[in-house]
Amino acid sequence: MSLLRLAEGQRVLEIGPGIGSITTLLLDYEIDLTAFEIDHGFCSILREEAFGQHQRFTLVEGDALKTLFAHLKRNGTPDRICGNLPYNVGTILVARLLESQWRPPLMVFTLQTEVAERLAAQERTSAWSALSLLAQTDYDITIAATIAPGAFYPPPKVESSVVLFTKREHSRIEEYLRPSFVTICRDLFAMRRKTILNNVRSGKSGALVGKQGVAALFEESGVDPNLRAEALGWDQFIALSSALYNYRASRSDDTR
Repeated sequence: MSLLRLAEGQRVLEIGPGIGSITTLLLDYEIDLTAFEIDHGFCSILREEAFGQHQRFTLVEGDALKTLFAHLKRNGTPDRICGNLPYNVGTILVARLLESQWRPPLMVFTLQTEVAERLAAQERTSAWSALSLLAQTDYDITIAATIAPGAFYPPPKVESSVVLFTKREHSRIEEYLRPSFVTICRDLFAMRRKTILNNVRSGKSGALVGKQGVAALFEESGVDPNLRAEALGWDQFIALSSALYNYRASRSDDTR
């Protein structure tokens, strides 16, 4: 609980509460808690036996990939988001949160250790990925603990890690550049063994700018097109993103 730095009255979202073991501890802090649970049996326990009468507890039943973002759209950015995320959707859910406009000051998730290591990876390492860039654009990422399979029932086949997302005072990229940055990051890591030139050509970036535009991106950015994505640092990803934005803006001006 200490990782969340909770204070009375905060709006907190919990994803995947199960039967409410962590939920109980959260509610001790007199927060306003909304929990998202897909399992109907767990929902029955949470609603009818555990917290149904608690005035500061709200349960949202259904797939969090749908219900969470509908809730955020209606209610805005919460103070905290936390949860023990299912392995099959954890990466997707975290990525969607990071790409959204509803990024809270602090998030804490339990995830598969492999995913945690990608989130926290340093640039130019083997774990460096599009997910690393997406997470670290707006957050400082810390692996706070590693949890053995035996801590869960039934035990999974892999280790889990607790990941702390602490929002940076300033984003690494300007807001106008965000769509181009996301596109570039996804394209460059699409096929790790390919050069970034080939990935741009075959990706969304190439479709947006065409053959002539691809050459212009590398010329303006000064990035070596024969490198692989994991060899690039922040400055190079941002330079390519700026080049993509500028090229598209110039083409748009030409058609006016």
